[in-house]
Amino acid sequence: MMSLDKTARAFLLAELVSGMAQTFRQMFRPKATLNYPYEKAPQSPRFKGEHALRRYPNGEERCIACKLCEAVCPAQAITIEAEPREDGSRRTTRYDIDMTKCIYCGLCEEACPVDAIVEGPNFEFATETREELMYDKDRLLANGDRWEPEIAKRLELDAPYR
Repeated sequence: MMSLDKTARAFLLAELVSGMAQTFRQMFRPKATLNYPYEKAPQSPRFKGEHALRRYPNGEERCIACKLCEAVCPAQAITIEAEPREDGSRRTTRYDIDMTKCIYCGLCEEACPVDAIVEGPNFEFATETREELMYDKDRLLANGDRWEPEIAKRLELDAPYR
């Protein structure tokens, strides 16, 4: 009886017909894929991407050169040099991040007492050379200026979890 059933299925091509029926059903459902460069999937509000240095509303940079982010970075991707200013406060003269070393763990952001270094919403920062992934202070500040509204919104949404 078992071999007769197998023979009938093979002769009638039951698996092929079943597969074609499934294909036909899927043809009329909405597509699950996105046309990526033109359509983008929604981002989680807690997504952390490209690094940025933030400024205070008056335009002064937030980083106070405490070097906590440099100390906590497990990949040792952050390099900071600082010097005191005339008013006695410390500010960075050099703030570099080697993005080829960075593991995007977010510990630098958590360690910062003034929310100076953050990870922004940008995930599209592919480059052609490794040198372009060595971020200096100017590039980090430019990222902060560019993404400030999105960064501020993310930090506001993330506040209950901190």
